[in-house]
Amino acid sequence: MTKPKDVNYSMPAEWTEHERTFISWPVQASMVYPEDHAVVSQGYADLAKAIAEFEPVTVIVNPSDAEQVKAMFTESNVDFLEIQHNDAWFRDNGPTFVLNEQQEIAAVNWKFNAWGGKYAPWDLDDNVAPQIAEHHGVKRFDAPLVMEGGSIHVDGEGTLLTTEECLLNTNRNPDLSRAEIEDHVRNFVNVEKIIWLNKGLDGDETDGHVDNIACFAAPGKIILQVCNDPSDANYAITQENLGILRSATDAKGRSFEIIQIEQPPLTFFEEQRLTLSYLNFYFVNGGIILPVFGGTAEETDRKAIEVLQAAFPERRIRTINGMSIIKEGGNVHCTTQQMPASKKG
Repeated sequence: MTKPKDVNYSMPAEWTEHERTFISWPVQASMVYPEDHAVVSQGYADLAKAIAEFEPVTVIVNPSDAEQVKAMFTESNVDFLEIQHNDAWFRDNGPTFVLNEQQEIAAVNWKFNAWGGKYAPWDLDDNVAPQIAEHHGVKRFDAPLVMEGGSIHVDGEGTLLTTEECLLNTNRNPDLSRAEIEDHVRNFVNVEKIIWLNKGLDGDETDGHVDNIACFAAPGKIILQVCNDPSDANYAITQENLGILRSATDAKGRSFEIIQIEQPPLTFFEEQRLTLSYLNFYFVNGGIILPVFGGTAEETDRKAIEVLQAAFPERRIRTINGMSIIKEGGNVHCTTQQMPASKKG
């Protein structure tokens, strides 16, 4: 089986130029709170329109919902692709795009099992990535690994960030060793070094996706969400992450500059902690889409905007209401997937 690394394909960093962004439309039957479908749908529409201020957007929509969803948009650079799907977290069940040295694009098709079998059925979601590759006429690499796109970040220069809590979880790949999982990840996104954080945020039902806690801002530079309250479970988690990153080096041997963002205040809904994260932002062409939370989080919202604007002075920070879809378990980054600009394969 040919793997991306064998033929010099690798995953580019998220901040490189995009051809478009994909999102998939929420499916009422699969929602944790189906009575919120109209509110969540409006949240997705607002997000797609925000992204469309910067780049084209393709909305993956179930055929039965297509007419109603299309009526919500007038933007010329939002289009629609009718593909049957179970749920609306495209970062996790969609393809991961890779490029070769000729800037030809290909798609990595990971196996998907709904975050360790948490939400059945997931058969339609597991079949979305192949259909995206076929629609766009690009080469496809089928990975023998259950993995979600939200569980990894890359710097584009050979380094990958992830968590042990997620990638080594026995509800994903129980028959694979850590070394075998590392080998598959290296081969399918073509990285030289994997930096393992231990855990993700407290209460994160994805089993600790890295896209809620840390990401690369540039090669040699990492943004990390931190908690400063020792009574909060995230305090120990984020302090451990800080220690790991302070002692780590990347694939080029560089130590990391670490930019810290203070987490939003502890927030619950029906005794369930909401996984609020500023790190679930998304790079778009010339900007950043940042979830903010309002209310008790107004001060940390302001700080997060300031930190990101200082880190990316050339980008426009476009905020969006982070509370509109968070009860369903994720936020901006979880819903999106970038297709890098390329010469078509």
